[in-house]
Amino acid sequence: MQALLLSDFGSTFTKVCAVDPEHAEILGTAAAYTTIETDIFEGFQQALDKLESQIGPLDIQTHKACSSAAGGLRMLVSGLMPELTAEAAKMAALGAGAKVIKVFDHELTDEDLDLISELKPDIFLLTGGTDGGNKSCILENAHALAEIHFNQPIIVAGNRSANRKIRECFTQACLDFRIVANVMPRLGELNIGEAQEAIRQVFLSKIVEAKGLSRIEGMIHNILLPTPAAMLAAMKVLAQGTEEEAGIGDLIAVDPGGATTDVYSMAEGLPQDMTTVMKGLPEPYAKRTVEGDIGMRYSLHGILEAKGLDLVAQRAHLDPDTVQALCDDLAQHTDRVPATEELRQLDDALVGTAIDVAVGRHCGSIEEVYTPMGRAFAQTGKDLRSVDTLVLTGGAVIHSRNLKKLASYAAWDPANPASLRPKDFKVLLDQKYILSAMGVLCQDEPTLALKIMKKELVEQ
Repeated sequence: MQALLLSDFGSTFTKVCAVDPEHAEILGTAAAYTTIETDIFEGFQQALDKLESQIGPLDIQTHKACSSAAGGLRMLVSGLMPELTAEAAKMAALGAGAKVIKVFDHELTDEDLDLISELKPDIFLLTGGTDGGNKSCILENAHALAEIHFNQPIIVAGNRSANRKIRECFTQACLDFRIVANVMPRLGELNIGEAQEAIRQVFLSKIVEAKGLSRIEGMIHNILLPTPAAMLAAMKVLAQGTEEEAGIGDLIAVDPGGATTDVYSMAEGLPQDMTTVMKGLPEPYAKRTVEGDIGMRYSLHGILEAKGLDLVAQRAHLDPDTVQALCDDLAQHTDRVPATEELRQLDDALVGTAIDVAVGRHCGSIEEVYTPMGRAFAQTGKDLRSVDTLVLTGGAVIHSRNLKKLASYAAWDPANPASLRPKDFKVLLDQKYILSAMGVLCQDEPTLALKIMKKELVEQ
């Protein structure tokens, strides 16, 4: 059977998806535990064997992939002001599919440099200053990185007036670096495209270093992009459509994974009335946030810390001691699936709480302020109250028996009206776990990917 094969080497599971391009159909999907501890090829082969046992032998015409199999791209970011260039740099990193583990602002201190050495990031995004503005901060930080002989790729995306001296500094220190356009060339103006492309290229060069992936590389025509960037691409095409096929409009998507919970929104999110003004940086139409402390296995204790053990226990209909013991066991056995009713109740409580926390952090907020003209409102982030579609993906969601209850945790709550979450929405389920595969397909065949998504995403 002729097919396109699309693979996603995830941090927990390796997924494979076979597509019939002629009929715009999914032939089949399968998944296996990602065998990062031994050889990634093992998990991939297990998934492929499962797929072919379902649909028969495949004549693979093209095999393309996305990956976060090395645990994602762990990234450090530095900028001048926390609410300006540092925030712009963070948006660039998240939109490119990176996992931002720390954001620094102003000059790096000795303690910061010790932390950088301790964290061992995969990449450093160095920004600071508008073009023609402050350049002392970014120059100071460049010299600091040179002095500690930072041995991972550095992307420089700050005040272009400092680029010549940074180039001289990094070249003399024999550091791996590349210089791209400033993420904030003018005050309040975002320009993150070049930085995101540079991050993506670093990711692609590093991901094949994951165990066994270089062996698989010969079988894959292209590892195109990080898994979160594939998801972002899929969601953008689904919302906006293509020249040949209409999209479905504004949406928000949530992907509770084993290590992180990612949220994507495709909407302008501008204030909805004349009495509301924006605070902070403009938000991108296609936005991704990642909660590195909130995950279904590797980071499940972060869920307990975010909302409290008692609330999770209440949502699971279990006593707190039982929840704590089960969570401790799941954190040690990350490949365990919920095979008992007790574990299914706990998984639902965990994923519902993860959705609650992650959507709350992603959406904007509004506060009442008083001006000489009277009462007004200040909005920070996106107003997503009018978004009418919620897309849910991820193994814990797909296998839940209480999907509508899980979806309700993403909704606007009158008890917390300042959080600008969606109010009324339909729920689409990525039942076959195809969205990352469709993001890969979007790179060359966006209309084909869109047709498949519109066919396969199941309204609940």
